[in-house]
Amino acid sequence: MLGVLSGFSVVWAVIIVGYFVGRTGVLGADARYVLNRLTFFVASPALLFITVADSDPAAVLGPSLGVAAISAAGVALLYFAITGWWLRRDRPERLVGAMSASTVNSANLGLPIAAYVLGNTSHAAPVILFQLALWSPIFLVFLDASSSGRRTTPTAMVLTTLRNPMIVASLVGLLFAVFGWKLPQPILEPIELIAGASIPAMLIAFGISLVGSTPLEKISARRSDVLVGTGLKLLVHPVLAWLAGSLIFRLEGADLFAVVIMGALPSAQNVFVTASRYEQGLVVAKDTVLLTTIAAVPAMMLVPIILHG
Repeated sequence: MLGVLSGFSVVWAVIIVGYFVGRTGVLGADARYVLNRLTFFVASPALLFITVADSDPAAVLGPSLGVAAISAAGVALLYFAITGWWLRRDRPERLVGAMSASTVNSANLGLPIAAYVLGNTSHAAPVILFQLALWSPIFLVFLDASSSGRRTTPTAMVLTTLRNPMIVASLVGLLFAVFGWKLPQPILEPIELIAGASIPAMLIAFGISLVGSTPLEKISARRSDVLVGTGLKLLVHPVLAWLAGSLIFRLEGADLFAVVIMGALPSAQNVFVTASRYEQGLVVAKDTVLLTTIAAVPAMMLVPIILHG
């Protein structure tokens, strides 16, 4: 328990540094943008490659991936049903809201949490693979079908997915793990050095993103939708992950704790990019990401207390 809380304290300490970096503006107005692009295109792919390459392929494609799929699908279906039956929203807006409630911030926060709270970044890899390679493309297909004037062919969808550097790095790392390949040390060492920049850059960018966050009482439009999405994300998602992990995959101890923590992560910030592209559910996506981002880390600190009594 103390080790888990110590891990959270490390994560929070760097987030707080990022917050003050953002408040003081010492890195300039584009600091968050630059740090996010550094992690997405350079450092995180390097980290995912070495993580997956050194892991057991069965673990990457095993129960953790199954739990991620079941819990995400359960949350999305609940959100879609509630907002259709109670709030009577149209389908594209409900799809964006369901995506906000069920898609976790598996990279920018998931990798640091996996490293410092769970002790191994490999816990985040199955969730990242599931979301980027399968879950997000599924939502894009449904949004295309529900939005006039937009159609994405299966070929274009596959090509877009394969252009994602984190997917490519994960898949290449998986090949290395399956076939037991090893990079020469002179090549591996610079990759490991670059990978080391990933987590601190992510957490500093995350802290910067909290600067100027809108407090709950100022959220007005679509308040009910946002509260439904936030509740499902922070409460129902980890519960479904616990049920799927314990009852379906028979996970116990550290493995069960890991899948619950991954399910308790806040909404992925790139959901707002999708909402902007389709011009649907913009307020719901933005405010759900905001509220879950503010509340998720304190909420996750309750998970070990609840699971370990």
